Amino acid sequence: MLHSFARQALRQRLPAQTLSKRFNSSTSENAKKAQDALASAQATAARVLSGVQKALGPVGEKAGNLLGSYKQPLLYNLAVGRELVKLVYRREGLAPPSLSTFREVYSSLAQQLTSPAFFASLGKSGELGRIGVYGLQAYGVFKIGEIVGRRSVVGYKLE
Repeated sequence: MLHSFARQALRQRLPAQTLSKRFNSSTSENAKKAQDALASAQATAARVLSGVQKALGPVGEKAGNLLGSYKQPLLYNLAVGRELVKLVYRREGLAPPSLSTFREVYSSLAQQLTSPAFFASLGKSGELGRIGVYGLQAYGVFKIGEIVGRRSVVGYKLE
């Protein structure tokens, strides 16, 4: 309740023209930024579309025609998503790991996998069972993918 009284007092002190100028200027600046972002995304979408058309040729045109009226919104959303990912990538300072980091990680992994003590410690802590369950899940997903790809539970349909 005290919060609402303070807000009313502040509103009465500031003239209405000051408030409207302040809000209108930020609104117009935001609208301009949104228009610039939209124009940039549309230009990027057009470049992506032309690149995809060149890469895929007639097959790509047929796929594009199948999308119908969904093609432009889909390309726009893909372009906006790409720009968003680029922005996050730059802002967070992300970078792929170096080759030396890959070598270090995989050499460490190879050393652990060749050591019997490593598997003994996994067995004592119960991690070996969990790794087995994860492996079984991966195998199951693989087999389901095969069934879907064959469109048959057993064997391939030859007819």
